Amino acid sequence: MAGSEGAAAGQLHVEVAYARPDVQVLIPVSLPSPVTAGEAIEASGIRGRFPEIDLARQTVGVFATPVALDHVLHDGDRVEIYRALQVDPKEMRRRRAGARR
Repeated sequence: MAGSEGAAAGQLHVEVAYARPDVQVLIPVSLPSPVTAGEAIEASGIRGRFPEIDLARQTVGVFATPVALDHVLHDGDRVEIYRALQVDPKEMRRRRAGARR
């Protein structure tokens, strides 16, 4: 696998993902190992493209598992930046259940 060869040479190949209702992006990044989730996000340049990203308030994850910005990545990881929920999922279920009655 090509990604494994890069990792053996001291390079990690990861992706940084972010989505809004109107657009989704997946940015490949190659960085020297070791690298953290926060470093990969900065290297991707995604915050320049989406200035609303606030890493002090938003959750970051790797393959849908929340991690800290100092989480050390592995070759092939996908770093995901999650938007804040607009409505609590429990509240949405209550609203839908109430509308059906």
